[in-house]
Amino acid sequence: MAGEGGQLEGRVAVVTGGSRGIGEAIAVRYAMEGARVALAARTVNEGDHRLLSGSLTGVAARIEAAGGEALGVACNLFEAADRERLIETTEAELGPVDILVNNGAVTWYSPIDAFDAEKQRVMFEVQVHAAVHLSQLVAEGMSERGWGAIVNMSSGSALHPELGAATHGGTIYGMCKSALERFSTGFAAEQPAIAVNAIQPGLIATPGVEYFGIINDENRDRVTPVEHVAEACLRLAVNEPSMISGRIVTTAEVLEEFDLTPSELP
Repeated sequence: MAGEGGQLEGRVAVVTGGSRGIGEAIAVRYAMEGARVALAARTVNEGDHRLLSGSLTGVAARIEAAGGEALGVACNLFEAADRERLIETTEAELGPVDILVNNGAVTWYSPIDAFDAEKQRVMFEVQVHAAVHLSQLVAEGMSERGWGAIVNMSSGSALHPELGAATHGGTIYGMCKSALERFSTGFAAEQPAIAVNAIQPGLIATPGVEYFGIINDENRDRVTPVEHVAEACLRLAVNEPSMISGRIVTTAEVLEEFDLTPSELP
């Protein structure tokens, strides 16, 4: 981990969905640059999730073993009270929140004519309403201090499909991500002191992606290393709002625009 002089030295970051995958990589990369990181997820200990590997305790231990500082906070993003407790706990334990990464998600894939209404409600609450609520909870403090960064994790699924193209049951998922992108640009316009951006990470070999079998022989050559996403999200968390805010970007675009070389993660 970085010593004094890291790009995020003295900053406090909250990363939702921080128990595995993209969230884990972002949290580790932020800690490498000196941030004190609060990790939020439902999976506290390894084995708590019946399908996927990864846990808050495991990621926190990874960061601390490398010399960083991390705080795991059990949080069900579906519950407003949990979201409020996440920010309250982070501020009490680590300090005011400077960076918020809205990465947490819950997803089901099914054609629209068979999509369960309750699952649709859960997806929109976790992927959209939770991001809006958490942003509201930290925005006042960020504005008062004159700086803040919010990174919203979107997806290429937010783009409109061509007529007749196979969506593989991902229409509701894409709808949620489209809403998140529109929120990002609108909130950025309202909050000049806060850099608010949405990023489409690309195809990443996360535990969830592997579970759903999304990576196959036809797209395996397009897989983006998770370290690339972490590096791009670091750049979105260190810039001044006047430099990059209100943007919908891809991992590759950020790496190219700022000539970044992704760092290896400990």
